[in-house]
Amino acid sequence: MKHLSIPLIKNLTEFTISLESMIDNIPMGISVVDRQRKIILINRSFEALTGFSKKEVIGISCGHILRSKQCIKNCPILTMDENSELACNESDIINKDRQLIPVRLNVASLKNVNGEIEGYIETIEDLRAIRELDTQIRHAFTFAHLIGHSPQMERIFKIIPVFAQSDSSVLITGETGTGKDMIAEAIHQASNRSKGTFVKINCGALPENLLESELFGHQKGSFTGAIENKPGRFRLAHNGTLYLTEIGDLPLTLQVKILTFLDDQVIHPIGSTKGFQANVRIIAGTHRNLEKMVKEGKFRADLLFRLNVVRIHLPPLRERENDTGLLLDHFLNLLNTKLNKKVRGLSVAALKTLHNYYYPGNVRELRNIIEYAMNVCQGNQVELEHLPTYLFGAKLIIEESVSNPESETTIYQTPPEVQETTRQSQTWSEMEKNMILDALSKARGKRSKAAEILGCGRSTLWRKIKKYKIM
Repeated sequence: MKHLSIPLIKNLTEFTISLESMIDNIPMGISVVDRQRKIILINRSFEALTGFSKKEVIGISCGHILRSKQCIKNCPILTMDENSELACNESDIINKDRQLIPVRLNVASLKNVNGEIEGYIETIEDLRAIRELDTQIRHAFTFAHLIGHSPQMERIFKIIPVFAQSDSSVLITGETGTGKDMIAEAIHQASNRSKGTFVKINCGALPENLLESELFGHQKGSFTGAIENKPGRFRLAHNGTLYLTEIGDLPLTLQVKILTFLDDQVIHPIGSTKGFQANVRIIAGTHRNLEKMVKEGKFRADLLFRLNVVRIHLPPLRERENDTGLLLDHFLNLLNTKLNKKVRGLSVAALKTLHNYYYPGNVRELRNIIEYAMNVCQGNQVELEHLPTYLFGAKLIIEESVSNPESETTIYQTPPEVQETTRQSQTWSEMEKNMILDALSKARGKRSKAAEILGCGRSTLWRKIKKYKIM
């Protein structure tokens, strides 16, 4: 194709048409190049997208103007022949102002009447608006590290910024694994205290005497083993947020001290005669029924009233419409990076199993299931055999009782047809033992991790291990 000062199209209509005028009206970058990939013609959209004028680009190799990764590594023109179809790829270009722009590149050959290639036409579509819309959609389904587009989660995403602007106490309730810790941190990060410290302590992880020292600190010599002063979590959270997870496990004596702090904002370290004025916001979380614990005398009513100024309840995963699929995609992408895998998705059978499962361990359990499956999977698709074996049993998971923390276990029930199938195959004790063995295997013997997978407390798991004599 020879370079023409005024490119024309003849015999298309009874009149001769200006090619330049025609392509200038197309709202997409267009360039025409010869067989050596040198630019013959561009339109106005190409000028606007690249920042180069028509005079600057004529006779220059298109790769020097587009500066795309595709130009360097995989230029489609180099492999095109008379039988080649349109080549379409998403890539990027670097414009004259050194901006990286995502684009869709289409390349087709231009043939003479004998079917011989005389040049090529390239179209360049700007994808910035589409990518920005995708980002907006993703953001609409997320808040901080929380993910969901169910009506329940959308309501929570809307109220978090509102609650974050006050210093009122917050009580977060919900089953194990629903994301209470993430909600607490999201409130802190969205608040005016975000530059302060976010301090977390598990009220059920330490015995009462150590927990008091951890929370309020102690003076050197105040008790045996107190060889130096300790500031305590309240002091560490000064000008920030203190998150008391599993507040339902807090001993009654310490409940009084927390209540006192909420009244006067002063902490008294063990062994100290002087108090410390702490500017701390309290957020508490629990999977227990605190109202029922109040009736049983296991939790102070006045403390519940003080904590329950703002209440956020996280729904279980099984009640979050369509969120399972969204979370599956998220965990696949996240774990592909973490595990250096290239798993593209799940088979229909695996997806059906996961969508039908009850998830007593909620989002945490779903992530553990996907991580287990991706560790086992050696291909690019998770199949049914890659899923944990306990999913194919009764779908019953042990969990510490909400109504009575001293009881052995409470059992989540699945639909009657699943229960009937289970009764015919094995006893509950056999299933429970197998689930524990499977969880311990996934956790590589780590009991705390196995307890998380099962959605139960470590003490409950320890009792079951002893009961079934699992070594």
